Amino acid sequence: MNAPNEWWRTFFSGTSVEMWLRATPEVQTKQEADFIQKILQVPQPARLLDVPCGGGRLSLALAVRGYDVTGVDISERFLAAARTRPAAGAGRVAWEQRDMRDLPWPAGFDGAFCMGNSFAYYDDQGNADFQRAVARALRPGARFLLDTGYLTEALLPVLQERTWYQWGDFITLADRRYDPATGRLHVEYTTIRDGKVEKWPMSARLYTYREVRRLAEEAGFTDVQGYSSLAREPFAFGSRRLLLVGTRKAD
Repeated sequence: MNAPNEWWRTFFSGTSVEMWLRATPEVQTKQEADFIQKILQVPQPARLLDVPCGGGRLSLALAVRGYDVTGVDISERFLAAARTRPAAGAGRVAWEQRDMRDLPWPAGFDGAFCMGNSFAYYDDQGNADFQRAVARALRPGARFLLDTGYLTEALLPVLQERTWYQWGDFITLADRRYDPATGRLHVEYTTIRDGKVEKWPMSARLYTYREVRRLAEEAGFTDVQGYSSLAREPFAFGSRRLLLVGTRKAD
């Protein structure tokens, strides 16, 4: 059931993209955009980095509020979906297809965010390289928000090996296995729609809260804080989500 080493290069295409695009209600997008705006502490107009941006829901929501947003994603299908959505408001959106570690804009942004549980796909070096790339792309004093549920304190206490989900006409089975030797969670998704069955594996590194904090600090972030909800409740054992925010320190 192990996912290929670079599963993320092809995972976000076809059925998986269609399913994820339907999975997030509009009210959640609004609530998360509110949180991002408050936690990054930058007034409009400002340049924000959304990495990875997926179908662009948060990039577009923040552009409506007057921000200029650059959305980065490796998935051609996600970006194609994002480009079909009209941008409205005073801000602008630029879409970039590239690896999330490839951010060639030194000190180019006033804030950055990684939402939607999109962290920890790489190996340890790759995950560290991602945070360093974000730090380089931010001006000193800018803030970075990292949203992840791939934490040992969050997942292992409640891990279910097999879970069924339904989003519209998609019926999906998640078959999970945690490998303690590598610290990775392997998941094989089986999706059924209109009698057609598809399987797609993925894998993510499970970090402790302390390890994620250390990665952020080593990347160049200071004043690192961890929350478990959009209400800024502190992260604790059993929290299902980590919203980690740090400030890019001066070189």
